[in-house]
This record gives sequence, C-alpha cells and structure tokens, in this order.
Amino acid sequence: MESVVVSLMLLALFGMVLKISFYPPWAVLLVTAVVALFTAFSWPWAITQSKTQIADWLSNPALMADTAVLLTMEVALQMAFCFLHVNQAAIGGEQFRHPLRKVLYRLLRCFPGMLHLLVFFSLLVFLIFHFPGVSFPLVAACLAAFAALFVPLAAWGMRRLLPAEESRLEMLFLTNALLAALGVVATVNGRTAVAGVTEISVPALLLLLLLLVSGGLAGLLLRRLRFCLKEKRNNQPH
Repeated sequence: MESVVVSLMLLALFGMVLKISFYPPWAVLLVTAVVALFTAFSWPWAITQSKTQIADWLSNPALMADTAVLLTMEVALQMAFCFLHVNQAAIGGEQFRHPLRKVLYRLLRCFPGMLHLLVFFSLLVFLIFHFPGVSFPLVAACLAAFAALFVPLAAWGMRRLLPAEESRLEMLFLTNALLAALGVVATVNGRTAVAGVTEISVPALLLLLLLLVSGGLAGLLLRRLRFCLKEKRNNQPH
C-alpha cells in the first residue's frame, strides 16, 4: 500500500508541474510562494503525526475511500481544464461562445491543484521522522527553500523539454487518468468485491467461445456486406 501512496504523490507532483507550465512567470512565482510558505509554517501540524497513526490511516478503508473521492474531484477538474483548453485551441484562440464556459475555463486555469500541498506536508513529516534532534522549524525552512527552487525550475524545465502546449496538455491528461486509476487501487486496498472460484465451468466456457466466434463472423459478414454495397454504388452510372 505504501508503494501505491508514493506513486500517487509523485504523480500529483508531476501533474502540478505540468499544470503551472501553462502559467506566466509571475503566476509560477505566486504558486511557488504559496507552496514554500505552506511548507515552512505547517510544521506544528506535522510534529503531531506518528508512524502508527499514519499506518492506521493507510489501512483504514473508509478513510482511503474518502481520500479517493477528493482525489477524483481534483482529477475531474484537471481533466475538465484539458477539454476546455482543447476546445479553445480548436476555435483558433477566440473567445468561447458561451460566457459561462469562458468563466469556467479561467477558473480551472487558475487552479493548480491541492494535492501537491499534501505531498510537501507528507515529505515534511518524513523528514522530521528521519532527522530526530534537529529543530522542527529548521527542517521546515530547509524543505521550504527546496520547494522554492524546485517548483519554478521544474516548470521551466518542463517548458523546455516539451515546448508544445499540446504535448504538455496530453501529458497532463494522461497523468490525471493514471491518478484516478491508482486512486481506485488505493480504495480497494487488497479487498475484492466477489470471491474467486477454482473450478472452470466447461459449458460456460464453450458458450463464451461460441459468442466470440459468432460475433466475429457477424462482424466480418457485416463489413463484407457494406463493402459490396459501396462497390455497387460506385459502379452505378451517374
């Protein structure tokens, strides 16, 4: 389960970098300032966490289900931004015909996400656990300084690596799709909805094979019929 959570955190951070790569420099600096300040001043809540409590959270199906709902909501917002951005590009950068769609696009464009804040908070808790005896504000300040350097440099590197907006938009969409899939995996957490079977039903298997073969033959016949009708129309005199 820990590996799934780590994968979710990395994907969330990567998605944030992709999203702010669409921003102008001043907006990237604003997001960087928010992340750095949040990291620097969140240590009073980070020191109240414990490894046992975190392990209990990860093994709690109800809590993981609630987390998956929040994850799905953010994924839906980011995917909506991708669709609206493609719609705007399809009309040549003109204004949207519907004013509500225009307002929604601007709001979604300004929303960098919230999951990356949880990622930096989790990283702060991890550092506090692994550096005992070090001042908590000092650990938070060092991580905040790292975030202040990482976020703008990562956004700049993403723009240099993928200069085309279409490529970054496609990558953002795929990243959020993978986030949604991993969110489902985290919700399941080793549980299955139905019990497995060890015996194979031969009649059911034969019926499945019969359905597959008959469906394939029907598709081939339908394709051949459509081809013959098309050839017949093309050969008719005009």
